[in-house]
Amino acid sequence: MELRILIISAGFLFTSGLRADHHPPEDSWTFTFRFENDLFAGTDKSYTNGIKLSWISPDLPWFHESDDLPDWGKAIVKRLPFSDIEDLQRNIVFSAGQNMYTPDNTRTTDLITDDRPYAGWLYAGAAFHNKNYRRLDTIEVQLGVVGPWSFAEESQNLVHEIRGIDEAQGWDNQIKNEPGIVLLYEHKDRILTPKTLSGFGFDAITHYGGALGNIYTYANAGMEIRFGWNLPTDFGTSLIRPGGDTNAPADTKDPRYQQTVHGFSLHAFAAATGRLVLRDIFLEGNTFRGSHSVDRELLVGDFIVGVSILLDSFKLSYAQVFRTKEFEGQDSGHHFGSVSISYTY
Repeated sequence: MELRILIISAGFLFTSGLRADHHPPEDSWTFTFRFENDLFAGTDKSYTNGIKLSWISPDLPWFHESDDLPDWGKAIVKRLPFSDIEDLQRNIVFSAGQNMYTPDNTRTTDLITDDRPYAGWLYAGAAFHNKNYRRLDTIEVQLGVVGPWSFAEESQNLVHEIRGIDEAQGWDNQIKNEPGIVLLYEHKDRILTPKTLSGFGFDAITHYGGALGNIYTYANAGMEIRFGWNLPTDFGTSLIRPGGDTNAPADTKDPRYQQTVHGFSLHAFAAATGRLVLRDIFLEGNTFRGSHSVDRELLVGDFIVGVSILLDSFKLSYAQVFRTKEFEGQDSGHHFGSVSISYTY
């Protein structure tokens, strides 16, 4: 099934027809669909599925000039950090998604006390980007719900029914309904930008920041290195996470705007990121009421390798993610696959 998804996605990418007429960055939106699943790695446990849709607005010289915000929203964003720096461009990002988590053994209805809880997260988010080619500052808020109201059980059962896989039997033990909020700040720097005349080049993008809320509270830092042909001017390929909407071109030098290279780019990437985790509701359970929980690990790391291809207005990426243990008593780390398809229009 996962191979078919990739083949269909690639076919959609390469048969998308004639090159779209590009608007300049100040008029161009970027839409991204992300899908993550551990079945790419041959398992069905832990962080088992994630889906996210996001829309990054055209470049704005000032947030208060956007027609996508109400007047009361413009008054708020004018007070955000970085909003008064004149040499930066700005984007507004809207997103929605769902994550689901299960223990290793999904065949029993019993509560498995030494494994992670069943959990789901259904959310919507809004983010504000302040950027130029060298830097990107993101401030984001996500609002949503965990528990049965996240519809994670129904979503997983529907997919398993379509695929002919047995349904997970332990969803009655999932964490309880709770509204959730995540506030995030993250800073990215493009610290290396050498390129050769042949079109091959590499760059390195660092990031650091943190999140605060009853869903996640953590500090994070990491770096991505990219090497290939006609590197895009975006800020890399990110996983489904707060602050992860990085696929929009930073300027008109991006291959998606260059007629002379036919909008083509191919590059490999590798990234490492670490988190100092102070709160993870999907491990520690509900905030204000009793629920199944396990003891989280304080330090969690991801190592990511993948490849991206750009053609015309599209960017298709695949990454394999290797994650260290997230809770005490976990048998081993976890790995999963991540697919993203973005379209700039």
